[in-house]
Amino acid sequence: MLDESLLDTPEALAEADRRALLRGAAEAGARVRTAARHAAEAGVHDLKPDGRPRAILIAGPGAAATCVADLLGTLAGATSPVTRLAPAGVAPAAGALRWELPGWAGSVDLLLITTPDGTEPGLALLAEQAYRRGCTVVAVAPAASPLTEAMHGNHGLFVPMATAPYEEEDEALAASAPGVLWALLTPLLALLDRTGLITAPPDAVDKVADRLDHIAERCGPAIATYSNPAKTLAAELADSLPLIWTEGVSAGPAGRRFAAALAELSGRPALVAELPEALASYHALLAGRLAGSADPDDFFRDRVEETPALHARVVLLRDRPIGGITAAPAARDLALSHDTPISELEPEPGGELETLAELIAITDFAAVYLALASGA
Repeated sequence: MLDESLLDTPEALAEADRRALLRGAAEAGARVRTAARHAAEAGVHDLKPDGRPRAILIAGPGAAATCVADLLGTLAGATSPVTRLAPAGVAPAAGALRWELPGWAGSVDLLLITTPDGTEPGLALLAEQAYRRGCTVVAVAPAASPLTEAMHGNHGLFVPMATAPYEEEDEALAASAPGVLWALLTPLLALLDRTGLITAPPDAVDKVADRLDHIAERCGPAIATYSNPAKTLAAELADSLPLIWTEGVSAGPAGRRFAAALAELSGRPALVAELPEALASYHALLAGRLAGSADPDDFFRDRVEETPALHARVVLLRDRPIGGITAAPAARDLALSHDTPISELEPEPGGELETLAELIAITDFAAVYLALASGA
């Protein structure tokens, strides 16, 4: 059950936020600026690449590293394939994970290692394997971690991850904080801008930080639910199965990030699909037991003892203007024809990185509020 009264009580939110999730979401803009400074100090802006890499390989544990690979693959497009190296192991513990380079990887490829931990022996072994193959290796990880020595020993470029003091005291906080994504992603944006694979000059990164600060002001705990898009979305998703439908290139990774954040922070499942294919893929689901009209509310049921029925709710994330070619009207018609409610998020105008940052920031805040108000 969602305690909606908690959403409009900043003191109660602060007391419930034992993992410093709200603080991590609010500090995303500061993380971007600190991470950009770390990249500059590491010499990223002074690099003079000899052409573009044939392929980009990305390795790292956790949801943040997965999202980094998704975002970079989307931003790079077809200019250079981006492949995430999935780990193998008997457990998700740092010491149990192992990564392997594909057999074709060699001197014309780029390996990116991203981790908020840095103690994984498997990543150190991967860096050594890449060095023997002639791959260029760049890593973003906490300073003074074991991975630092491995990178220096294998002639790789190491960029210290932007961390907060309270995360250095508690490694569990660092792994789950919403700002970790930006701490890992920002140095790699600067790197791939130097290679010409994406367009992310310093002024564009500054605009991303400003947009994240703007969203933190709009979605902060002191802002009431009725004017706070993140709190509103969290309240709307109570007792719902989110069907996250995305439209536009940048909205895809934002939707997948939202689903991962809901699972990791609040323990709630969500389904993600892209328009217009989602209309066909989820037509039967909306016509079934999860539709709002499938189980009309029984006036006489015991609302204290019985758990409310789970119904679907469409969450439409868009990054293209309403005046363009869009499947949004068809999505609304399909949802409403089955009495399924719909929530919509569309960013304010701006560059690709800015609109992407806004979608991620609002949904990160929503996942945090949902976790705190439901006692996750």
